[in-house]
Amino acid sequence: MTAVPRPAPAAEEDVVPRYSTAARLSHWAVAVAYIALFFSGLALFHPFFFWTSSLFGGAAFMRLLHPYLGSAFFVFFLVYALRLREDNRLLPSDRQWLRGMTGYMTRKAELPVEGKYNAGQKMMYWSMLTIIPLLFLTGMAIWRPYFAPSLPLVFRRVAGLCHATLAFIMFVGIGVHVYAAYWTKGTMRAMTRGTVTGAWARFHHPVWYARVTGRRADAPPAEGR
Repeated sequence: MTAVPRPAPAAEEDVVPRYSTAARLSHWAVAVAYIALFFSGLALFHPFFFWTSSLFGGAAFMRLLHPYLGSAFFVFFLVYALRLREDNRLLPSDRQWLRGMTGYMTRKAELPVEGKYNAGQKMMYWSMLTIIPLLFLTGMAIWRPYFAPSLPLVFRRVAGLCHATLAFIMFVGIGVHVYAAYWTKGTMRAMTRGTVTGAWARFHHPVWYARVTGRRADAPPAEGR
């Protein structure tokens, strides 16, 4: 009997680890908390969005739940953000990226990146690191019946205005963040599988790729990968 030759095993995909399981879980905890916080906050922001209160079993429960969602979001974000502080340090090379940011966002240019994150991602990180604690503090100032009654009315009104303004700025920032993640093909894989392809890493983050793999970005993939 003639032996049937076995097919050669498929070459393993060239992948680079980008996020640990803990980092991904922290990220998705922040995302889920934000979505719940966003929809509960809409009903409090304007009567036109009052229908969103039905997602939480009614207005009374939504009003009770919103501050707790905000507190959970604040804690989840800090846990996640503190892990990323070192990778988000602004570098001199980030200035070049910021100068060409419009071309990047309109898909007309691909800009060089020195670290794990581009300058746009770093700006998003530092802006959220400022906005979210301020949202938490202004939210505490208008939280009834626990903190608001002990504060002057004028202070509560100013805190409420600041809270709504900061929430809108954060909404815009997160919208840009989601758009950029969708537009940059292969990015969503990093937050679902924890890895990116070697080609993605070499193209978008060549210096980071060289650091984590020990290979030059312009070098061919290792044999068998």
